[in-house]
Amino acid sequence: MSFQVSTAKVDITPAAGANPYMGGYGIQGAPRTVESDTPYSQPLYARCVVLWDSGYPNAIVSLDILGIPRAVHQAVRPRLIKLTNWSSSDIVLVATHTHNGPVVGNMLDPYIAYDLTDLGLVNSYTKWLQDRIVAVVSSALAATRTAVTLEYRVTSMNFSYNRVGLPTVETAVPVLTARRSNGTLRAVLFSYGCHPVSAGWQERWDGDWPGEACDVVEDETGAFALFIPGPAGDQDPSGVRSWALRDDHGNSLGYAVVNSAKSTGRVLPGPIYSQMRDVSLPLDITPTPANLAAVRAAFVTRMGNPAGQPAWYQRHAEKMIARIDSGSYSTTVPNPSQVWHISGSQSLKMAFVGGELVSGYGAYFRARYGGANRLFIGGYANETNSYIPANNFLPPLAPSWGSYEGGWDPDFPGIAGGSMTVYPQIGHFRAGGSGVESAVINALVAQLA
Repeated sequence: MSFQVSTAKVDITPAAGANPYMGGYGIQGAPRTVESDTPYSQPLYARCVVLWDSGYPNAIVSLDILGIPRAVHQAVRPRLIKLTNWSSSDIVLVATHTHNGPVVGNMLDPYIAYDLTDLGLVNSYTKWLQDRIVAVVSSALAATRTAVTLEYRVTSMNFSYNRVGLPTVETAVPVLTARRSNGTLRAVLFSYGCHPVSAGWQERWDGDWPGEACDVVEDETGAFALFIPGPAGDQDPSGVRSWALRDDHGNSLGYAVVNSAKSTGRVLPGPIYSQMRDVSLPLDITPTPANLAAVRAAFVTRMGNPAGQPAWYQRHAEKMIARIDSGSYSTTVPNPSQVWHISGSQSLKMAFVGGELVSGYGAYFRARYGGANRLFIGGYANETNSYIPANNFLPPLAPSWGSYEGGWDPDFPGIAGGSMTVYPQIGHFRAGGSGVESAVINALVAQLA
């Protein structure tokens, strides 16, 4: 087998006045907007790497946005499939999850999370972004191809911590390099599991530490850099959030990747095998008239805000009451699950999971499939429709004070709370043997076989 690489990068920063609304943090008052006089700390990019496997293309696209809404993914993927002779599973889309990017579509719900009612600018930007995604993939497919050897290695980083106090902490930094015959680097793909919120609440467009790390890798190696997020749902950066912390974390990760990429890794001769499926994740909702009446009553009570919750809880309750009344609620959440298998004497399996995957899944699958040296696993892939918690985030295993990642609160444990208010869903996920954890694990085990 033989590999070639082609790449492309396009700017996806909103033009001045195009879409000033910033996504990533729930709003109590007026929506957060970008500063007009200093529109960005760093441009936002869509990056694409195409791995040509004996002439057959496989693409990874990384977007500097909070997440990819399902509607955007479902609209863009058919357009990408038509670009060349490939299958849907040969195309991976990921969001870097920066919290200083623009509001995109309904990720999160613009009214609930940001109190936005006029979505004209958001919708225009979202449509433009879809065209930019198609453009960057088209450009990468048409770009000059470079013959390379694929190599894989793993280094480490330690600025992430488990924000809910669980023992799983992400340290693995997978590094996949494409090296020319003369030994120089053509492309570097790398990952780490941590929320990109080191900069904190800002009013400038910025890719946070993943963007800075990409800049470091490109400046130091001359290669094309692309970041793929790891299991970061319950992982936060340590330190006081600021521009300085963002730079420190980005530089630390970037130079760790550079130093790792200087040495040769495990050669992966290929070929690449890919597969993709939609997994239905069950919510803990029983859609009987009596239960729905009780759920509606709980949302009516929450409208009065007896627990003093943030304003988006009331906006969420308002929308959920309307869904119940119209019968437009859902009892499941769709979640894409995708796997690439790059063959070799010691192959590499790459698992791309939708949503905000918590770190316990990373620990579980690495332990089952040979560690980080044999398995890459990450979240925020293709669609981000919710957090993806494990059983220990949900009743009855979770602590009695509720769970943001698990999407429930102790005052109303039977309806959505925490993260499930802003995504938004009517309830939290079902736990146990027929719940979300089993659905995620069963799908990936079948794909990784």
